[in-house]
Amino acid sequence: MTDRTSPLDRFTSFEGVTVVVIGDVMLDAYLQGHVSRISPEAPVPVVKHARDRFTAGGAANVALNAVALGASARLIGVVGDDQAADQLRAIAEQAGVSCRLLGLKGGETTTKTRVLAGAHQVVRIDREGSNALSAEDEAALIALFEQALDQADAVIVSDYAKGCLTDAVLAAVFDRARKVGVPVFVDPKRPDFSAYRGAAYIKPNRSELAGATGRRCDDDAAVGEAARQVVDQTGANLLVTRSEQGMAFYGVDGEAILLETEAAEVFDVSGAGDTVMAAFALGVASGLPVVRAMRLANTAASIVVSKAGTAVVSAAELRTVLNHQDQRDDHRDGLILSRADARAVRGAWRDQGLSVGFTNGCFDLLHPGHVALLREAASHCDRLIVGLNSDASVRRLKGETRPIQSEGARAEVMAAIRHVDAVVLFEEDTPYELIAALEPDVLVKGADYQEHQIVGADLVRAKGGIIVRVELRAGHSTTGLVDRSRTPSA
Repeated sequence: MTDRTSPLDRFTSFEGVTVVVIGDVMLDAYLQGHVSRISPEAPVPVVKHARDRFTAGGAANVALNAVALGASARLIGVVGDDQAADQLRAIAEQAGVSCRLLGLKGGETTTKTRVLAGAHQVVRIDREGSNALSAEDEAALIALFEQALDQADAVIVSDYAKGCLTDAVLAAVFDRARKVGVPVFVDPKRPDFSAYRGAAYIKPNRSELAGATGRRCDDDAAVGEAARQVVDQTGANLLVTRSEQGMAFYGVDGEAILLETEAAEVFDVSGAGDTVMAAFALGVASGLPVVRAMRLANTAASIVVSKAGTAVVSAAELRTVLNHQDQRDDHRDGLILSRADARAVRGAWRDQGLSVGFTNGCFDLLHPGHVALLREAASHCDRLIVGLNSDASVRRLKGETRPIQSEGARAEVMAAIRHVDAVVLFEEDTPYELIAALEPDVLVKGADYQEHQIVGADLVRAKGGIIVRVELRAGHSTTGLVDRSRTPSA
């Protein structure tokens, strides 16, 4: 397996790591619409249906998050004999998850249907069959798990108390994993954590910890006492998630680590625990120290709660945010991104409902005219991306004596401008392909260009975006600065 003990500011992905996820799988359905009136039949809103969205939930969401972070995931669980099982399997396999799901004859796949009015949840409808496992079902599930263990780096047990993880199945998981030396990470739901003895790590939230210990977990001291009780009971390390207060780790060796949450606008917490579980387990399994795996999981959680519904965090999103945390001096420092990462970040901003603007140029010697352009561009959007010609591109456009500053220096200076949120280099003579990749909502250029002369204007208009032409500040140009610097003083 590839060495991944490098600092997080060089995080790329968990490519090469294989995780087995076993537990309660479910289908998450979102029926989306809008409300314009109250029903005449009862004092309830009438939701006019607009569209449906389906995604994987529970253990399946853990597996999808692992794949999105670059790992390979093998999913083991129980589904019914119904259309929901087919939908769930198709979603997981399309995402790249290897599915090994046991279908129960006459069973029902757990499905959570959320009715949304705009971004707000009106009601949730749960469909759950009994799905009780026979001894033969347990043996079949254990056999699937044993087969999946080959060359695995970690096992994640995702317990949602839906019937998949019986006593016999749990015991077999811990026994088989121990024999091949693979660590087991548990997201618990049982009120008695002694059932998880044999796990390397258990990840309860405060409520689950309180329920398992009978202790109030209202402050750090109380959480620490309850956690130590569980560590002694199970012999496992404990990662306690504490909502807005971040997370805390309590090791079997007595180590304690408290990590504050990353600031984030919380849009939807659905599935956030699945994201934390996947990111933390992958971090530890790939050789990161626990505190770095915690930071990685904490950051992943801050990203996923800004998205609507059950969602995943991609390696590109996580890498970008981690790099930003390490590079920034204040919250307005811009990101210097590859095209692929910029596309991922632009998608995340879209998910948050933020408008994205784009402008471009060589920006060889930054002057007040440039700053005025950037200030005006930023005023028309929530986030501004600047496309920067590479050195080779500048030479083709301006001649062999240009640029004066290298692309790295120009990108660093541009990212430090407080109006700029991201900087992306492009090798082509024009930013047309970059604009096509980023799909900005606003395209900004100097008023010395007519709209039909602005590269990418057709792309932005076709997507419903707008073109902004900014009046340039007279008397400022890079060429003029270069010429004056070469003219001897009188």
